[in-house]
Parts: sequence; C-alpha cells; structure tokens
Amino acid sequence: MSLAAGLASPHATAQIKIGAMVSATGPTSAIGIPQRNTVSLLPSSVAGQTIEYITLDDGGDTTRAVQNAKQLIQQHKVDAIIGPSTTPNALAILPIIAEAKVPLVSTVGSQAVVEPQDATKRWVFKTTQNDDLIAEALVSHMVRAKVKRVGYIGFNDPFGEGFLKLLPGLLTKNRIELVATEKYARTDQSVTGQALKLIAAKPDAVFVAAVGGPAVLPQATLRDQGYKGFIYQTHAIATQDFIKIGGAKVEGTVLAAGGMLVFDEMSDANPIKNVTARYIRAYEKVYGNRPATFGANTYDSGILLQYAIPDALKKGAPGTEAFRTALRDSLEAQKEIVGCQGIFNITPANHNGMDKRARDLITIKDGKFRLLGESKVAL
Repeated sequence: MSLAAGLASPHATAQIKIGAMVSATGPTSAIGIPQRNTVSLLPSSVAGQTIEYITLDDGGDTTRAVQNAKQLIQQHKVDAIIGPSTTPNALAILPIIAEAKVPLVSTVGSQAVVEPQDATKRWVFKTTQNDDLIAEALVSHMVRAKVKRVGYIGFNDPFGEGFLKLLPGLLTKNRIELVATEKYARTDQSVTGQALKLIAAKPDAVFVAAVGGPAVLPQATLRDQGYKGFIYQTHAIATQDFIKIGGAKVEGTVLAAGGMLVFDEMSDANPIKNVTARYIRAYEKVYGNRPATFGANTYDSGILLQYAIPDALKKGAPGTEAFRTALRDSLEAQKEIVGCQGIFNITPANHNGMDKRARDLITIKDGKFRLLGESKVAL
C-alpha cells in the first residue's frame, strides 16, 4: 500500500509533535539504543506538514517513564507518542495517555498493553508481535519435536506473566504437560536455584520468557548445570547482544520473531523485505551497522503514523484534541500496511493487527540467527 501524496488541510497550521520514549540506558539499552537511533530516520514531514520528534530516555525505570510521559504531554504538548521500550513502563503510562487522549504507538512485546480493549487501551496501538502469535509458533514446534514435558522460567513482571497466562492452555491443548514454573527478576545475577528445580522436573524443553541480555541468564545456567533439552525463547531476544553474551550456550535456541532477524534469508517476493531493506539501508548510512529488530518496531510506528496523519489533518489542527482523536481513529482504520515486522490490519478490537506473516521460526546456529521454518525441527 502506498501513501497518497497530498497537501495539508486548511485546519493544519501548527507543527506536528511526536514524542519518543526509549530505554537507551540501563539494563534494556540493547533495545532502547536502536529505537532511539531510529527516531532520526522517521519522516520529517507528511502531507505538507512538518513533524518534530522529542526523544526522552527513561533508563528502564518506571518512575522516569511516568515523568517523561507527563513532560511530553504537558510541556511539549505532543500529538502522539512512540514507545516506551519495556512492558512495565508502557503499562505504567497507560492511565496518563488515556486521560490526556494522546495516541500511543507502543513498541513493547506484551499484548497486555492493548488487550483487552477498554477505555484506557483504546488509545494504544502496538507494532510488536503479540504474545499469542509467538507462543503458538513455539508450541507448534514442540509438537513436531515430540516434546511432552515443558518447564517455564520468566520475568516476574508483566512481560513474563503474559506468556505464563498463555502457555498452560496452549500446552494442554497439544497434550504437553507443564511440569515446572519458575520466575526471576530482570536484575537478578543468579538463577541457579530455579534452574536446579527445573532440571529436577525432567522437562524435554524449557520455555524462557525474558528480554534481551537478561534472557541469557537462565539458559546459560541450565546449560552449565548439564541440561541438554530444547530451550525456547521469544522475539524479545532478537538482538546480536543475546548471541554475544550467551556464546556457545545459546546455540540451538529456538525462537519465533519477525523475518527481519533473518533478512538475508527472506524471499525477495515478500513485501516485508522491501520495507526492511529500505530501513536497513537508511540506518547503516547514518550509524554504520545493521539495526537490531527492536529499532524496526519504532520504524513501523513511524510508518503507521505516516499513513494515519493525512486523514487526521482533515479534522483538526495539530496540537488540538480534535487532531489527536482523529489520529487515533485513523490509526484504528489502517489496513494492509506493510512494515518491517509484519503487515498491519488494525480494527477497533485489535490494535496490533499482525498475523502469521509477522513471525518466523528461527534458530541460532554457528553464532548466527538462521531461518528454521514452520515445518522444520532443530537438531
């Protein structure tokens, strides 16, 4: 789908302001840095209207995220916000977003930020694959791999809880037993106790629900303790830092994530590849290296806003509630919008709008993310 060129509405006389919230420092900086960098690549004008981006770093801290959201809304009077980088921070700012009636295009993993739809979450959209889309792909791999017993370890926060709510039902449906459940904090330095309990339950596979570098800890500990079974991870580890930190201990990991992670293996016929190539070229030109897929969530947020802004300009001027409301309504009506992470079909009931085209089964082999395919089983 292409963006129709046009002139700004007579109502559009003020500059559009978009806030960006990132965790470019702190424990999730591997996520926040490419997101911060990507903001500079977003459109500087749409439909003849200039756009100003204001980026604030929360360091992964929930209190700072709340302060930043208030600053963007009250001081900078933004028309929309992209971000933040982490699920706890996103959930913390939802009441502020709803009260101010400012559209939020979230870049976090957990679908809890957009589901179930209610008066608060109707202002929130999301450009990362929902938990269920990822979990279903991983469980389907377990079935093909003849996994019968699964252990779980994940963050003791909304990201981990989201997967823990989904997993038992999916496993039971596929006649797989959940034999152990363990949790840990993002800042924990050891999970030896949890790993030993998991191993004692004798699972065929372990499902890890964690983010970035901290997701390495349980996997490395399990391997150090002699565990030989499958280890499944989510799209939240889709960064070279995971491989760099984990080394040989993350070889053979099975994950589900967007195709950008295995860009060189994507089919040229896939429309997502064309958009991804454009993003990668732009990022490499400015920063000299290929972006992590987390940056693509920010890039896709910019794409959605790019398509939604022209209609919103017809109904109000930037800086007004009428424009923000129209922008929210326009985002909710976007269809077949091609991004780097997937193709978006947003509805009032589904503010993510991604389908199976937004995920691939991937493994880590010889220190690289490699396409595994929906029908293949890792060896």
